[in-house]
Amino acid sequence: MDVDTRSEDEELGRAIKQVQWGNHRALDSRLRAVGSTIVQWDVLRALSRNPAASAHELAVATFQSDQSLGVMMRGMERKGLVERSTPHGRRIEHRITDAGERVLEVGHQAAAEVFRAAFAPLDQAERATLLGLLRRLVGD
Repeated sequence: MDVDTRSEDEELGRAIKQVQWGNHRALDSRLRAVGSTIVQWDVLRALSRNPAASAHELAVATFQSDQSLGVMMRGMERKGLVERSTPHGRRIEHRITDAGERVLEVGHQAAAEVFRAAFAPLDQAERATLLGLLRRLVGD
């Protein structure tokens, strides 16, 4: 790989990271105002999408290790966002509480506003193209 290609690839990677970081900071700021974080919201979102998910599946879905997810879930339980139980042996099951549902909804509203603003410079066709290209990169 020549230097020009490498620097262009690095610039592309950095631009993607800048967009992601800006979205992350804006969304996290909005969620902190209601006593939560983007990481907690992401866990609630994953659990909402797949209520029967194992802890390992939730960790993978939220880009965390199994251990960090366990710590996160215990903290979320203390805050009253989730309930945890072990009705079938050692497997821990998770349920979103009413307080967790409220944080989930605030997160969805905030995400819609943050992402709408972040992608406003692109028209609908450009957003669809970008999404298609990124999905191709991650293998969707």
